Amino acid sequence: MILNKIKSSEKIVRMIESNNVVVFETDKNAKKEEIKKEIEHLFKIKIKKINTQIVKNKKIAYIKLKPQFKAIDIANKLGIM
Repeated sequence: MILNKIKSSEKIVRMIESNNVVVFETDKNAKKEEIKKEIEHLFKIKIKKINTQIVKNKKIAYIKLKPQFKAIDIANKLGIM
């Protein structure tokens, strides 16, 4: 499994609500294509774009969903909203 955990903070909640973006901490060696496949398979959604960032030896994936899928639905399923 590539995904470690979903990230949650005030800023991330605003991103979920306004930009349709969810944020996950992933395996540091995970490639964008691997992250995309895993998330699309787990949540039955389509991804528009993925940005990654390495912070303090952890990889953070910012996942923008296609407009027909709502990030808030993912956040609700995972219990952060």
